[in-house]
Amino acid sequence: MPIDAARERLIQRLPKVELHLHIEGTLEPEMMFSLAAKHGIKLPYASVEAVRAAYAFHDLQSFLDLYYAGCDVLRDRRDFYALAMAYFTRAHADNVVHAELFFDPQTHTVRGVPIDTVILGLRDAMDDAHRRYGITSDLILCFLRHLPEADAFATLDAALPYLQELAGVGLDSGERGNPPAKFQRVYAKARSLGLRAVAHAGEEGPAAYITDALDLLHVERIDHGVRCDEDPALVARLVREQIPLTVCPLSNLKLCVVKDLREHNFATLLRRGVVVTINSDDPAYFGGYVGENYRATAEALDLTAAELVTCAENAARASFLPAQAKTALLSKIRAVGAHA
Repeated sequence: MPIDAARERLIQRLPKVELHLHIEGTLEPEMMFSLAAKHGIKLPYASVEAVRAAYAFHDLQSFLDLYYAGCDVLRDRRDFYALAMAYFTRAHADNVVHAELFFDPQTHTVRGVPIDTVILGLRDAMDDAHRRYGITSDLILCFLRHLPEADAFATLDAALPYLQELAGVGLDSGERGNPPAKFQRVYAKARSLGLRAVAHAGEEGPAAYITDALDLLHVERIDHGVRCDEDPALVARLVREQIPLTVCPLSNLKLCVVKDLREHNFATLLRRGVVVTINSDDPAYFGGYVGENYRATAEALDLTAAELVTCAENAARASFLPAQAKTALLSKIRAVGAHA
């Protein structure tokens, strides 16, 4: 059954922080076709409807194949601005007040797009979103884990002139066969430069990848992490050390990590004290931005109003916001929760 009116109002009113959002994954088919026309690119799809029909994924790799193909339409600084600004407009409608954006520079530099084009285009939109909507945001450079660590080092070196524009580094792309250990040295360098560290682990990869991301990469939070429950000792550690998981429920459903959202372990982890958060991952491909992820999760797992407030608080605490801004945001979230 749909969620009741009280929880619907609460979800609408809650100030939200999004911590797991691939900006390239917000490329809606309409924009894909518009930018393809702008650059004279012939897409392998006849229409917007044909693109959406292709969004029937059976695993992470089947999604990534389409994701990387779609990125080909992103060519100039204005394209990256338009991409991010469209996300911020949707995020504002969901009452997102802070977002930490993943971006994949290697996806673009391999096509001859300079890294400064990517970073500066995204930064233009981030600045504009703050002026228009009051949304604050950070930028997290992700390394593609299916590529060699040497490529990650080259990407980090290329980003050095724009270090002040970056909050941290992350690790994404195909998890199978690409353990965190592969990137231990480049993460050490990134941390030495003052960058924060996060990593995808435990989505399709085993629980051991979560442990390795913590112990070898020294990450501050785990992106996905839903396979942590394969290792009870790891779950106990996540609770004890209050290590956040940036969970993306509709993504997990779309990529067949779970067969039914009602079977998701999100509520179980939440009720055990794991710092779980709700995010949208690649919403253009997975059928829902962050507000819809809140609604679908609340409905499927019967989350209470208090639990929804806890999810919002978890995300605020897990963010890279300065301490004062974090405290102020937590007060706003609690004020909304008090009237739920």
